[in-house]
Amino acid sequence: MKLLHLTLPLIMTLISAMVSTAADWKIADASLTTEWGEKVTPDTAWTQYPRPQLVRKNWTNLNGLWNYSVTKKAAKNPGKWAGEILVPYCIESPLSGVGHLLKPTEALWYERSFDLASKPNGRLLLNFEAVDYESEVWVNGNSVGKHVGGNLPFSFDISDQVKKGKNSLRLKVLDATSAEGSFQLRGKQRLENRGIWYTRVSGIWQTVWLEEVPKNHIENLRIQTDMSGRVTVEFVATGSAKAKVSAVWDGREVASASGDGEVILKISNPRLWSPDEPNLYDLKVELEGGDSVSSYLGIREVGKVYDDQGGWQFTLNGKRIFHWGPLDQGWWPDGLLTPPADDAMIFEIGWLKEAGFNMIRKHIKVEPRRYYYHCDKIGMLVWQDQPSGGAQPKWMRLSPLPDRPGIADTVPKPGESHDAEWPDEHHEQFMTEFQSMVDKLYNHPSIVVWVPFNERWAQHRTMEVGEWILEYDSSRHINIASGGNFFPVGHIADAHKYPEPFFYMEDEVYKDYIRVVGEFGGHGWPQEGHIWDLDLQKYSYGGMPKTIEEMRGRYRNSMEGIGKLKAQGISGAVYTQTTDVEGEVNGLMTYDRKFIKIPAKELKTLHRKHGLTP
Repeated sequence: MKLLHLTLPLIMTLISAMVSTAADWKIADASLTTEWGEKVTPDTAWTQYPRPQLVRKNWTNLNGLWNYSVTKKAAKNPGKWAGEILVPYCIESPLSGVGHLLKPTEALWYERSFDLASKPNGRLLLNFEAVDYESEVWVNGNSVGKHVGGNLPFSFDISDQVKKGKNSLRLKVLDATSAEGSFQLRGKQRLENRGIWYTRVSGIWQTVWLEEVPKNHIENLRIQTDMSGRVTVEFVATGSAKAKVSAVWDGREVASASGDGEVILKISNPRLWSPDEPNLYDLKVELEGGDSVSSYLGIREVGKVYDDQGGWQFTLNGKRIFHWGPLDQGWWPDGLLTPPADDAMIFEIGWLKEAGFNMIRKHIKVEPRRYYYHCDKIGMLVWQDQPSGGAQPKWMRLSPLPDRPGIADTVPKPGESHDAEWPDEHHEQFMTEFQSMVDKLYNHPSIVVWVPFNERWAQHRTMEVGEWILEYDSSRHINIASGGNFFPVGHIADAHKYPEPFFYMEDEVYKDYIRVVGEFGGHGWPQEGHIWDLDLQKYSYGGMPKTIEEMRGRYRNSMEGIGKLKAQGISGAVYTQTTDVEGEVNGLMTYDRKFIKIPAKELKTLHRKHGLTP
């Protein structure tokens, strides 16, 4: 597969962005930085095309230095600008150049300008890849829209608000992370970071960009594949939806068809996508009326098979596959939720593959869309969590039985609900954000599992949520509540056990489900010189080892344990975790990614020894 316009020059002839640069800009105070963060400047901050699954040539990057201000929540205007902030890094992060912890009682304001040589002939779209959490946008003093939700892209058509010459862009953001009574989906953000909870993130934290499109243009693609080579491409357009769709392999067209809203391609002798062979076809969609977009697809089919041990196993393209990967928080000491650079994501995914993992569980976070492109390209399965927040029920795990010692506190009392109570309005917002995540990430072949709930965080109306996602996306497995309160919906029964892995294999209640250990391990080691906060309590599982060799020994013991469970019928496992994060020191590498606790080659050899990787 070719690299699809991912380093496009700013060739948009109608638009010339007024990107401010400042020689005196510098990173805010930071105890740790990554090698990529150390190279960031206002001119190099996230310059790559942000939407690899639907690519157009005419776009302009609005990342760089913006004016910012912090006011009271109810303020109607930003007042005096406090200075400049480097977009797309959140205000709390060192790479923003600010490092301010926004409070729920405050509002964050942004402003910048851009120039137009003339009014656009078609339509002009203003795109935000992610803003946490509630935002309103003005162009030339006119409100162009509001958005609620901190993890996913949104756009506004600003064609009628812009003019020839200089245009102003303003944004107001509110963020109620951890505010009393809030049901806001926040993931692992907290007002007070400690233990497994991390520094909050507010405002713009992914790329902002302009895009010129024809009046009749493609808004969305939905690609479905199966092993036979049958590819269904659905497309939504603002006007006529008649289009020609072409699939290309190595520069040669291998299938094409035309249709109105939906096209079916048949690719002969398809090259299937898998972690071992991440084959990707280029895709071109040419809309009647002039719009043309580039995309790509991976042909793969997710399934399951009943093995001779009497249990269900994952399959990919009809072959059994053990899902083996780390819990991955996706946090960075210099960018927080925002990776410092595109290359940082490539490094991390590549290192995990070198270490013998074939899967990443993306934990309570939605990454930039380019992250999933790199998983598609490198060949890495993804379990994608829905970010959590709001009310939660008592944690009853996999509804343990009363005769099991040491877990009496998790046994449900008569009439005790496994679900939290959520008001309709908050449930509807949860579902809006969940559906948006699925829609935006649907076409990535790397994503093979959706995880609506983790443990019992935000767990509510579980059967309703599970039945909805089963119908909405039948192409993936559903892990309804990883380590949480088990409900008979979806495909997977998932146990969390620290530090050593465990699953009650004899339980008949799980015989109809693929059994996995969705979290285990967490063996820690605080490497001197790579600690994020010396005063913050160091968090690990099973007590802190006295030496790094002891930590490595514990890891080897856990691999032996998960290998035995695999032999008994477990079909997937998730080790905690890829990196240290703030107070957590249980990563395979340090938070700054500069010290590797166990070399990748050694990990791969160990994983292969216990049958976790081929």
